[in-house]
Amino acid sequence: MSPYFVITIILAYFAVLYTVSFLAGRNSDNQGFFVGNRKSSWYVVAFATIGAMISGVTFVSVPGMVAASGLSYLQMVLGFAVGQALIAFVLIPLFYKMNLTSIYEYLDNRFGILAHKTGAWLFFVSKMLGAAIRLFIVCVVLQLLVFEPLHLHFVFNLIFTMAICWLYTFKGGVKSLIWTDSFKTFCLIVSVVLCIYYIAVDLGGNILATIRESEMTKVFFFEDVNDKRYFFKQFLAGVFTMIAMSGLDQDLMQRSLSCKNSKDSQKNLITGSVLMVIVNLLFLLMGVLLYTYAAKNNITLPSKPDEVFPYLATQRFFPVIVSILFIIGLISAAYAAAGSALTALTTSFTVDILETPKKKSEAETTSIRKKVHLGMATLMGVVIFFINIFNNASVIDTVYKLASYTYGPLLGMFVFGIFVKRKVKDRFIPFVVILSPILCFIFDVNSKAWFNGYEFSHERLILNALFTFLGFYIFSNKTNK
Repeated sequence: MSPYFVITIILAYFAVLYTVSFLAGRNSDNQGFFVGNRKSSWYVVAFATIGAMISGVTFVSVPGMVAASGLSYLQMVLGFAVGQALIAFVLIPLFYKMNLTSIYEYLDNRFGILAHKTGAWLFFVSKMLGAAIRLFIVCVVLQLLVFEPLHLHFVFNLIFTMAICWLYTFKGGVKSLIWTDSFKTFCLIVSVVLCIYYIAVDLGGNILATIRESEMTKVFFFEDVNDKRYFFKQFLAGVFTMIAMSGLDQDLMQRSLSCKNSKDSQKNLITGSVLMVIVNLLFLLMGVLLYTYAAKNNITLPSKPDEVFPYLATQRFFPVIVSILFIIGLISAAYAAAGSALTALTTSFTVDILETPKKKSEAETTSIRKKVHLGMATLMGVVIFFINIFNNASVIDTVYKLASYTYGPLLGMFVFGIFVKRKVKDRFIPFVVILSPILCFIFDVNSKAWFNGYEFSHERLILNALFTFLGFYIFSNKTNK
């Protein structure tokens, strides 16, 4: 595939995207940037959030995982849906009642300033690492398809990628993201559906028969508790991962907080959970079709599962429209996640860490917010640059695991704050939050020896939250407040 062809598709896509962003972000003030002036329609937010929750990593990884894991990922996705419901009926009424701009302001009201700062920094580290990794995967694909054939260094790829993310989010923030992400979600879903259609045509057109005959369509695994695919591991991890990484994440919650009221926000989350199950199921079924196609045509696939879909989509095995759809779908997924992360990092750093709205005028807040936004884009680019230098599977796995460790303490902090009526000594909170991941890591490393071969997977987030909860209880006392 010609690099000029690829770059033309990307530029045409972003010309439309920037037009949508410009129109949506006109006359946007700081509240428009941070929470969309709380005027967003719930059904638009629900549709837009799908694009933000499905990253470029999901786009290339989920189809590739079916060879080894079947459709077991759907167990975790069902947990996601339950987690969304809990967010809707527990967290949303609380956040709207307190009229929060940043959800970490809750920690200040409940525990104190140190808890507020600690929560904000946990989010900052988690989101920066997670967003950088997701965008790095896309940079790798663009490097192979565009920049390497043109003999351009990875740095030019990085500058191009970050400039695009900064450009379409710097003005309107959440107000723009709601509409740009709706456009990206539309492109994402259309690309997946059409890819499934064209692959099915090559297989003879009978999608249901192909899927029914495949050995990769097993969904539920109840046989072995030590298996990472074991149902309750996947399902419960999905519930708590969704609560921690969505309900306690400024990135995704700022969209829900942009709805007109808590009832609309709840409708948005419930509708979004149903859409999320459907879209992930489409990704998994496409993976089954891709592997079936490769087997039928004796195609030697890449050894890494993440490379299966990109390889088949771009090497002219299918009509050229599939290559175009793959590129559009990939950048739709990747830039949706990166753009929303950039906006959320700007919001949290400005509101939680610098506390600018409390100290400065509207004009001064706007000036500082724009500088922070540019700084976040630059820092994300630097993180991606270093990930590229040390790029190997173990480093990427380590960064992902480190990001998941930081959400565990956040989950423990919020659960304790909402359900336990005890006053925690604020000065001990940073100590507990640092100690909890250390204890979790010790258990994680020794789990096989200590628990008869049991191996922790995604549920380490739950263990991390439990340690934080217990630490808060130890450093708390009764209160009548």
